[in-house]
Amino acid sequence: MLTAVLLVGVAVLTVLAVEVGPLYAADRFRDLREPTDAERGRLDYLRETAGLDVDRIAIERRGADEAGGGESGREPGSDGVGPIDVAVRGPPRRRVLFLSEAVLDDIDDDVAIGLLAAEAGRVETYYGEFRAVAVAAVVGVLAAIVTATVPFDAGFASLVAVGLAAFWVGRRVQYAADDRAADAVGAGRVADAFERVAAIRGVEPETGDWSTWFEVQPPLGDRIATLREREGSEAA
Repeated sequence: MLTAVLLVGVAVLTVLAVEVGPLYAADRFRDLREPTDAERGRLDYLRETAGLDVDRIAIERRGADEAGGGESGREPGSDGVGPIDVAVRGPPRRRVLFLSEAVLDDIDDDVAIGLLAAEAGRVETYYGEFRAVAVAAVVGVLAAIVTATVPFDAGFASLVAVGLAAFWVGRRVQYAADDRAADAVGAGRVADAFERVAAIRGVEPETGDWSTWFEVQPPLGDRIATLREREGSEAA
């Protein structure tokens, strides 16, 4: 009985760590500020267009070494654009939109709307919650193996099965999120936003091969290709 309670506790703590941990880390270690009134008004328009509903907005200030370029440890944008970061973190009713100042200063509204729509799709499909549950399931199986609650052979087989299921379902959820974004603002706009950010970061969107089979999130190049295919079918 105690072992079962321990395993459940480990799983619950893992979910909380994955879901709530990023909020705590961001508030503690990132240089964040609230949007100004003018920024909030613009962001309200962008979010409404993208279909993104959050409970709070936090903007990360540019560092001293980011003026006209990328953040420390990242290649500067080829055209002097700062780091472009857009992410929604936190559980339902505690959603926080984190974005860098460059999103407001250095890219046009169409790109920002595409990125926000992509985050809205992930929120609507509960991608973050799925990831937290998947990680908790893996950690729970590992804990069961370590505590000898299940035999090693059975536990290892379960670990492989859970991992493969998480990889497959995670990709389906991400593609579903992209579909939601395309429904909201158009597949072409979302694909354009992804390509623009990749160009700013100086990277070529990768497509999948055998080395990406064990990644929960599909490669960006594959996501763009799927969006372009939908754009073409809608235009036909």
